[in-house]
Amino acid sequence: MNDLEKHPDTFRDKVSTIDKEGKRVWLYPHKPAGLLYKYRSYVSYFLLLLLFGLPYVKVEGDPLFLFNIIERKFILFGLVFWPQDFFLFGLAMLCFMVFIVLFTAVFGRLWCGWACPQTIFMEMVFRKIEYWFEGNSTQQKKLSHQDWNREKILKRGGKYIVFFLISFFIANTFLAYIIGSDELFKIISEPIDQHIGGFISILVFTAVFFFVFSYLREQVCIVVCPYGRLQGVLLDQRSIIVTYDQVRGEPREKFKKVGRDAGDCIDCHHCVDVCPTGIDIRNGTQLECINCTACIDACNHMMEKVGFDKGLIRYDSELGVRTGEKLKITPRIIGYAAVLLVLLSGLSFGLASRSDIELTLLRTPGMVYQKLDNGRISNLYNYKIVNKTRNDMSYTIEVEGAEGNIQYIGESEKLIKGQSISEGELFFIVEADHITARKTELKFKLMSDGKLVDEMSTKFIAPSKRK
Repeated sequence: MNDLEKHPDTFRDKVSTIDKEGKRVWLYPHKPAGLLYKYRSYVSYFLLLLLFGLPYVKVEGDPLFLFNIIERKFILFGLVFWPQDFFLFGLAMLCFMVFIVLFTAVFGRLWCGWACPQTIFMEMVFRKIEYWFEGNSTQQKKLSHQDWNREKILKRGGKYIVFFLISFFIANTFLAYIIGSDELFKIISEPIDQHIGGFISILVFTAVFFFVFSYLREQVCIVVCPYGRLQGVLLDQRSIIVTYDQVRGEPREKFKKVGRDAGDCIDCHHCVDVCPTGIDIRNGTQLECINCTACIDACNHMMEKVGFDKGLIRYDSELGVRTGEKLKITPRIIGYAAVLLVLLSGLSFGLASRSDIELTLLRTPGMVYQKLDNGRISNLYNYKIVNKTRNDMSYTIEVEGAEGNIQYIGESEKLIKGQSISEGELFFIVEADHITARKTELKFKLMSDGKLVDEMSTKFIAPSKRK
């Protein structure tokens, strides 16, 4: 007999946060407590410290992490990625995604319950503030359904003010990851009219975070986030998840000291009452489950009270519950690990062979050649030099493949500052007698302090030689 046959009234035939009329059911989960919740709190506080502290950690004057989408500049662990390195940045993100796939295939949604920012902020910050202002689950329900009076205005108003302030703080931190802490301090300390765009960005981010944590809440995990929906293809019967031991727990029966002829589940409903997404874990693996372990702590507490063994709800696999089989390395896991290893090898090679200085030089579009006096011929080139290092660099450009002269357009001083881009135009001028073909292969060399830094080949176009 399966779960549907045993409990047709409670099986997962609907989303727990939507009623029969299609309206949202507001959740008031009981305040969790227990050993796993304590460990989760420690992990969350550590991750929050990292999240709010990392934007202000610098390596040789640069932030440890920066995701400047506007300027297309990314910094990971102090390593700067420019648009020319975007394939490396993309490869690093792909490695992270494959790691999440591998991690999920083995350990389920451990990320969601222990490390996801949405879960940490909602359960470890905003939910605790809500308990502090409005009380436990029963008191919150009572407050929600009562008429607006002085008590409700003070409690709800105070809660939302604190929610807004925390959202404002998160928005500032989020912006620091995009534009850097130095630019953020300028927005904070300088007149608003000098940073209208930055100020508006902070307000927009604040509004988004406030909306997410005050209203959207668990709907982010159920509706918005695609990760939960990927469980169908990432999890299998050997994946470690938060699961109910139906072999030991069924059939359910209210606790009796004598004459009990049922499984260990006493149908106390505590595992459901404490769930932040409102599901019944006894109905099996569900999209809404974020593996937060609140149900494990609640069940263990009740098992201790009635004198039964703990672990009726625990970390285990579906196959482990049925047969007692422990985690095994499967071909699927080996396949994911092999793909990850290949990607990491490619990323390591790309980082090792990555050039600190890059030269891009191409003939100006639409320009063929120009005939000058004294029989000379010139081609116009656009060049771009990217200095990825933190040091200023003086440079010269030399040409190999034909005798001629370089004539720069604009400033004659050739200096590029650290972590910047130098762009310009130059003419390469040669004597007509020195050119024997219509297209001549040239190699432009970027030199600094007499050393070759980078080089690039391109064509020199000349008039056809008539016989």
